[in-house]
Amino acid sequence: MLVIEPDELIRQLLCEWLAEAGYAVEVQSASGRRSAVAPDLVILNVPRVAGFQAAESLGEGNTAPVLAISARFRRGLGSSAATARRLGVHRVLPKPFTREELLQAVAESLQRPR
Repeated sequence: MLVIEPDELIRQLLCEWLAEAGYAVEVQSASGRRSAVAPDLVILNVPRVAGFQAAESLGEGNTAPVLAISARFRRGLGSSAATARRLGVHRVLPKPFTREELLQAVAESLQRPR
């Protein structure tokens, strides 16, 4: 699982929660480099929703489902399939979220067909 989150405190919390749940977590470096191993899920912070497209942000070669997290999402959008499709992601999760909400979104994202 690849986490792309610029805020260090949130990134550390995400990694801690995911590791405690048994997930192997990798963090994309500040330079944008990551390992050659393809992730099974990408958790991506979306700072600005307007004009965002996951394919443009991650590169066309990404085949992993994307869970977009953002403070710009409102609570009612958490399960919005239309919003996820518009952004080119599998699921959206509004910040702030609880550990349980994150783990549920991760589990649902991993179950979706690619």
